[in-house]
Amino acid sequence: MNSKRVFSIKSPHGPGGVFFAWQRTSGGYLATTGYDQVISIYNRHADIIEQLRLQGMCSCFGWDKDGDLLAVITDKSPNLLIWDANSGRSQWLDTGIRDPLNVLIWSKTGPTLAIGSYRGNLMIYNHKTSRRVPVIGKHSKAITCGAWSSGNLLALGSEDRTLSISNLDGDTIRMATLRADPQDIQFCEMKQDERSNAENTVSLVVGGKTLYLFNLYDPENPIELAFQSRYGNIVAYKWFGDGYILIGFSAGYFVVISTHMKEIGQELFQSKNHRESLTGISISTTIGKAASCGDNMIKIHELNDLKETSNVITLDDERGLDHMDWSEDGQLLAVSTSKGNLHVYLSKLPLLGSACQTRVAYLTSLLEVTITNAVEQMGSIVVGADIEPSFLALGPFHLALGMNNRAWFYLLGETNVDLMRDREYLGTVQDIQLNSDYCAVRYDGKIQLHILESEGIGSEERESKIFPETGKNDVISCMSLTPDFLIMGTDMGGISYFYVEDWCTVTEFKHITGIKSIFSEPSGTKICFLDSKNQGYIYSPVTDALVLVRDIPASTKLILWDQCPSDKDILVAYDGEALHTFVLDMDNVAGPSVTSLGMTRVPMGQHPILLYAGEVSLQTQSGKLVKLTLSTHDITININELKSDELRDLLNKNLRLGRLNNGWSICDLLNNTDDWETLAKAALERLEVDVAIRVYRNIRNLSMVWSLEDLKDIEDRKLLSGHISMLLGDYNQAQDLYLQSSSPVEALNMRRDLLQWDQALTLADRLATAEIPLISREYGQQLEFTGDYPSALAHYQRALLADGLKEDAAQDREEHNAACKSGIARMALRCGDMRLGLSMCHEVKSRQLNRECAEILENMKQLGEAAQLYEASNYYDKAAHLYIKLKNWTKIGQILPHISSSKIQLQFAKAKEADGKFKEAVVAYEAARDYDSAVRILLDRLNDPENAVRIVKQTKSTEGAKMVAKFFQKLNDFSSAIQFLVLSRCVDEAFQLAQQNAKMDLFAEIVGDGATPEDYHSIAVYFEGERNHLQAGKFYYRAGEHSKALRHLLKVAASTTDDSEPLNLAIEVVGSSGQAHLARQLIEFLMGETDGVPKDAKYLFRLYMARKQYKEAAKTAVIIAREEQSAGNYRNAHDVLFNMYQELVNNRIPVPWEMANNLMVLHSYTLARLHVRRGDHLRGARMLLRVANNISKFPAHCVPILTSTVIECHRSGLKNSAFTYAAMLMRPEYRKDIDEKYRKKIEAIVRKPQKTEEQEKNTRCPYCSNDVPESDLYCSNCKNSLPYCIATGFHIVPNDLTACPVCKFPATRTELLKLIEDGVVCPMCVETIASSDIKSMTPSQIVRGGGEREKMEPDDQDDEDETRPLTGSSVKTGSSHGSRPTSFK
Repeated sequence: MNSKRVFSIKSPHGPGGVFFAWQRTSGGYLATTGYDQVISIYNRHADIIEQLRLQGMCSCFGWDKDGDLLAVITDKSPNLLIWDANSGRSQWLDTGIRDPLNVLIWSKTGPTLAIGSYRGNLMIYNHKTSRRVPVIGKHSKAITCGAWSSGNLLALGSEDRTLSISNLDGDTIRMATLRADPQDIQFCEMKQDERSNAENTVSLVVGGKTLYLFNLYDPENPIELAFQSRYGNIVAYKWFGDGYILIGFSAGYFVVISTHMKEIGQELFQSKNHRESLTGISISTTIGKAASCGDNMIKIHELNDLKETSNVITLDDERGLDHMDWSEDGQLLAVSTSKGNLHVYLSKLPLLGSACQTRVAYLTSLLEVTITNAVEQMGSIVVGADIEPSFLALGPFHLALGMNNRAWFYLLGETNVDLMRDREYLGTVQDIQLNSDYCAVRYDGKIQLHILESEGIGSEERESKIFPETGKNDVISCMSLTPDFLIMGTDMGGISYFYVEDWCTVTEFKHITGIKSIFSEPSGTKICFLDSKNQGYIYSPVTDALVLVRDIPASTKLILWDQCPSDKDILVAYDGEALHTFVLDMDNVAGPSVTSLGMTRVPMGQHPILLYAGEVSLQTQSGKLVKLTLSTHDITININELKSDELRDLLNKNLRLGRLNNGWSICDLLNNTDDWETLAKAALERLEVDVAIRVYRNIRNLSMVWSLEDLKDIEDRKLLSGHISMLLGDYNQAQDLYLQSSSPVEALNMRRDLLQWDQALTLADRLATAEIPLISREYGQQLEFTGDYPSALAHYQRALLADGLKEDAAQDREEHNAACKSGIARMALRCGDMRLGLSMCHEVKSRQLNRECAEILENMKQLGEAAQLYEASNYYDKAAHLYIKLKNWTKIGQILPHISSSKIQLQFAKAKEADGKFKEAVVAYEAARDYDSAVRILLDRLNDPENAVRIVKQTKSTEGAKMVAKFFQKLNDFSSAIQFLVLSRCVDEAFQLAQQNAKMDLFAEIVGDGATPEDYHSIAVYFEGERNHLQAGKFYYRAGEHSKALRHLLKVAASTTDDSEPLNLAIEVVGSSGQAHLARQLIEFLMGETDGVPKDAKYLFRLYMARKQYKEAAKTAVIIAREEQSAGNYRNAHDVLFNMYQELVNNRIPVPWEMANNLMVLHSYTLARLHVRRGDHLRGARMLLRVANNISKFPAHCVPILTSTVIECHRSGLKNSAFTYAAMLMRPEYRKDIDEKYRKKIEAIVRKPQKTEEQEKNTRCPYCSNDVPESDLYCSNCKNSLPYCIATGFHIVPNDLTACPVCKFPATRTELLKLIEDGVVCPMCVETIASSDIKSMTPSQIVRGGGEREKMEPDDQDDEDETRPLTGSSVKTGSSHGSRPTSFK
């Protein structure tokens, strides 16, 4: 609170102190006196109303309880002065007491006055009746203080240190003796366990030190409370609240105690309010304040929280303060000073204010009104008033002030105001409101509407009008004036809109009870009113909709609409303590509704005037305007710093306020599907379909987007609301909305979709009778599913369509009736009506229905009928199952070919076997896959071993094989018996039988690879005893006894000329054993160290391969190839080297240079023959030159190869090369072997040499950019050996490269494709390949040097030249024709 000094009176009674008393009740007058023997009476604006001259110095004065009379006594006169505030007249009355008067006390209940004298005498005077009751000698000494109780008991204190309690007649009731002089007697209610409403305690200060509490009901036990000496003397004390006492001490202390017995003696609050001294305290319960004065300062506290100092007033021009007191209404606080001055401060203003749009007019002083803009920062206008206004109203251009029945009107400028006029009305103004042109005044149940400025008004009748109009007796209880309408409410519930423009009533509404107050939305299109039952409603004259405002407080005093256009549907209800926020949604999916959003506490002593964008402008008692943000609108601006939970709370706040755009921003931060769904739901509830589509599209809920896209163009709001209610899951509301819309059949469709058939049938009966059969059928299906068969049957029967219905197509009707009849059939069977059920089955002729009904009959134990239906619907297995239960074998036999169930056929087979029909039984057993039983009957009953053997061989049946074996043993057919014993896994029995009957060879053949090592060992032992070393070795090998196997096999190899089988088997034994000593033993045998006869090298090669000794195998392969090559078997040599080459590559072992080089030379020879055959003589000549360069490797055909070389070179134009090799043929060792057919030609070449030769074509090296002759396999630039093409023999080129898909050797793609298209196989691997398998490659895909290069082991360093990896980086060591092959395949 910020107290403002209203006025000051400088020394009104001369030097010395000044004493004052506020008029009771109204506080309109202030009476003062001093040492000048004058009583001055001032009004609230420091105007002197009256001055009364006294006959002496005033000893005491005071106002009666109503404030009508002021009584004054003096120290020199026995007379009493009475001044009447209403008439202004004064009179002197003789008290009859002849000693000086000392104290005057007015009664709390009436105009009764008690006067005490210096000698202890008392006079009780009733001003109304003029009755005087003198009491002589009430006390022995001067009466100094006293007080009346509300029960008209009089307590007096005297200098004789006694306390007396008297009645209205002056009779003494109680008397108490005190320890010192009494001061400041007061009546009050002391807190006790049992509450009472009577003043039960007299309190007084004794000797300025203690507080004496005298209980009227316990006079023998008074309570005397002492305080700390440092507090000083008690200056004053005040009772407040529920038995609390506020005490001020001279040392500046401010203390609160309680009079409850449990708390008595305890200080509840203590504060040193003043540094040097405290001279007075005062309490105003009206405004809830307590104050103390001392030094030159006033401190004001909140009474409900004394720790809070609400204001401090410092009087800089004063040295000390004497007394202080509040007017009864708490508005004014008066304080007297030691200089004799009197200061009056404004502590509480009347909460008088009005708002128009964003401007507010409110009292800032008793005679001052301030007009300011509460939203925009604009200057304020201060209006000075001639009177204290009791009402005011603000309009767009005017201000009205007034009191009682008179009003003053001001014209508002930008910075100043002009008084236009004043006007009196026929009654006390209860409400006044303004718009731009008119003023509406309500008084005595009527409203007067009159023009503000009469200029420009065309007719006099539009200047003023009084409501109710003539002939109507309505009592108008409230009103609201908008720019266009005067809205009136009556005590009988009538609401009428008077349109100012047309000067007539345009609409009327009748409520069920009286209207107490009306609060209009700024445009007047919606109003909120309170009725006599304290219920709130929103009424819209546009749609005539009335919406109940639930949860509105019953004590609502004021309702404010938000003046912000974007929040025009927000309103708050003020109940004196808090603002309750509501939001109106006229476009809600459920219809117009008002939702409570929350509550905001209003600080005490503040009153709301204006609501704008969730911010309330409040008028305070000190004449200030403060802002308060509603808790429902308390929204943080910087939302990026909030946590997820805080963001969700903020999202809910915005959605409840209808701020969907804000909700979008918050959901964008949260990025959570559930929050987006919440936003979409809020948008749908407000029928904001476009916003909901945008949200669902953002979260990619396509189904909702498509659904809403179909709805957004619907103009019927009821229909649209129905669709949205259905999407939100509120089906009852959706039905109600559908039925109110232009398409009520949608309610029926919804109930059908929800499978709510009872409601659907009810709606169909009203809306679409043609749909009843379809709904009945669907309902029947649901009832059938839930097990309510009788009801389902009834609905199926109801659903049948007559043939004459034209609404359905014939085919649809037939399908519908078929479904209904099927349902009737099923339900009739379940309800026990078999005749109806079976007749429907035969009528419908449905395989599915027959099966369903058969299952029902089966469950009902009607097996015969069920089996017939199964059979009729081709469910033969199920029918046969039931026929078996019925022992109907005849029927089973009839349908047996159709039965697929093995179990049923087995049962039938057993039945036929029992009947002695063995052939039929065998067929049934085979059909049932019980082959053992079929074999048993064939052998035991039908003596048919052939079929039994057939079955056993087909099925591999163990038990069947045993039975067949036993059968053949009986016939002495041991070979067959052995075969079937092995088949039945009775190997031991078969072995014994073979041993006994010299059938071991057969047994061994039958056993094959499927026996155990023990069985193989037994066979080997048998053959060993028979000296069949080959078989013994073979079976010792299978038994895993490699040493014995090798021994027997070597015996066979040493004793026979055909040693291929035993040696090959021996190699296999050594390879699988992995034992080095066995390998050495076999190698010694192969090398001839055992018998002096070396064996063929191929066996040694195979041994190395079996043991995966690929390096040794490679060396051996080279030897074998060399032998084959020497013998002229070039293809064999080529194959040996190629296969070994592949083995080494597959096992990632470096290929020896000699092997690769030999393979290249042999392949060149093969290609030479291929090229010559294909007529490509130049390529053939180039390949023959490469072969002739290595002619020593072809000793068997030196002359033929050289001859071919000469002929092909001569034919191809390679004259110099032809001469070179022709001259070689002329050597003596070759000349004699030249074919006569070519001798002369060769001799001619030698005799007439032509050394001209076409230069060989150069192609690019695959490793570098150097050009190399195409037949050379070495690049002199990068020092790499070049891979050769398996199709041409030339080195490969990087831009036309492929590989054989089988052997992986590289080739020139175009050349290889030509060979394949001509039907030629791969020249290297001799495999047929398809053109589609030839893929283009890059050198990096073919060269092995990068990915397959093997690290050289240390032990292989000496063999580097032979085992060098084919990395393509070898240094040339020979001629171009004998260069090492590269790492290309």
